[in-house]
Amino acid sequence: MTNSDNKIFLNLGAGSDVKAGYINHDIVFLPGIDVVHNLNEYPWPWDNNSIDEIQAVDLLEHLDDFILAMEELYRVIKPGGSLHIKVPYWNSSFTYMDPTHKRGFHENTFHFFDPSKELCKLRHYYSHARFYIQSEVFILIPFAPYLKIPFVKELHVKGKFFKRVVGFFGNLFSNIILDLKIVLVKPSDTS
Repeated sequence: MTNSDNKIFLNLGAGSDVKAGYINHDIVFLPGIDVVHNLNEYPWPWDNNSIDEIQAVDLLEHLDDFILAMEELYRVIKPGGSLHIKVPYWNSSFTYMDPTHKRGFHENTFHFFDPSKELCKLRHYYSHARFYIQSEVFILIPFAPYLKIPFVKELHVKGKFFKRVVGFFGNLFSNIILDLKIVLVKPSDTS
């Protein structure tokens, strides 16, 4: 499926969040799902360098091998293509309340795949997958999941200073940062 620009968009683990103009994938057949495939089985059913944009919202925490999944994402995304990820923070209640979650994520987890980051330079041998981090956002929902406050929605922490402050407290105390939203871009000079 392509959009009007002839770009191919993939919505992995869509569930009931089916997106128009995307190839919608899930592990089970649901209304609007175009491709049914267990992402713990490799290779995935998409060609090398074939996808312009991938949405992986609330997906990576369910997979058995995170590094292998990142390498498969790297394989199928076109050079210059983007990967939009949302994952639960490592000490968030969202990480542990779902019995199918295998892991949570730290704000520096994806730095191991960005060649401009020190963690990737130090541990370059962990994976051949490389993505530049375009944006990183902490998601806070005050008092969730225990108390719903009317008119209080997700708070997005974006700025470098605010992320350092919130990250400091988020690592000291559980359930402050609930999720991470990250946009990664595959370098254009790879294929």
